[in-house]
Amino acid sequence: MQVFLLSAFPQKQLNFNALHVLKVFYVIIDLNLLKKMNRITNYSELEERIVSWLKDYAQQFNIKEFVIGVSGGIDSAVSSTLAAKTGLPTYAIGMPIHQKEEQETLSDAHLKWLESNFDNVFVNKFDLTKTFDTFKFSLKGFGSDELALANSRSRLRMVTLYQVATFVGGIVVGTGNKVEDYGVGFYTKYGDGGVDIAPIADLYKTEVWELGRHFGVDQRIIDASPTDGLWDDGRTDEDQIGTSYEMLEWVMEKGLSEDPLFLSQEQTHAINIYQKFHNQNKHKMISIPTFKL
Repeated sequence: MQVFLLSAFPQKQLNFNALHVLKVFYVIIDLNLLKKMNRITNYSELEERIVSWLKDYAQQFNIKEFVIGVSGGIDSAVSSTLAAKTGLPTYAIGMPIHQKEEQETLSDAHLKWLESNFDNVFVNKFDLTKTFDTFKFSLKGFGSDELALANSRSRLRMVTLYQVATFVGGIVVGTGNKVEDYGVGFYTKYGDGGVDIAPIADLYKTEVWELGRHFGVDQRIIDASPTDGLWDDGRTDEDQIGTSYEMLEWVMEKGLSEDPLFLSQEQTHAINIYQKFHNQNKHKMISIPTFKL
């Protein structure tokens, strides 16, 4: 898998503000970490770099089309826009599976926006709900585990994208960001992690939001709580992980090297969450073990 790497932008120190929290009998002064990463100062330049990188890769390997899933979230909105900006035929696909109305509405809105703004974008929508239900029913006793079923939704979408990609002779564009792909491993192995090229995998979530603003992505998508859209109850990413993307970014950039004695309870919690997910999902973020003679 090819990953766009952000190497030319200078690293800057995180900004901290003193946050005064009044408790019952005393005041706790907490350092509120992470306001902005500030790794990127020019989003027009970033756009040009990623688009050029995508085009160069396509030319090098004689790739004629891009295929990408559009969920209604900011990651797929930004990734699909980057693909569209290459000028290559781009197949943007919505794939609802028992989707919450608000998620499907945002997916439809972005698909319409892409179609309206790019002549090279071909929009499709495949409702996979019945396909998923048939799959679940056919498993009988093995179809009752909620986590397994959530991952199966993601894998069904991956299969669909590769069906289209093979049909049109293209490749599948990934939508994972730096926190998910290389921090906590918050993706489905051989699901949304099953892609050919990863244009935003070196961008933090906050940077993806900023790039979305730069593109003029629907404000509702930018404001929506991040979710993988794999659960019937509509749980968010923060519900599942236990802390925010901003806190995880602070951990990845600075937190792991901080003196534990000077950390707030919130910071310590974020570090513990990060280490838990990073360790348990590390098998997804490294090459599979291979026996060698």
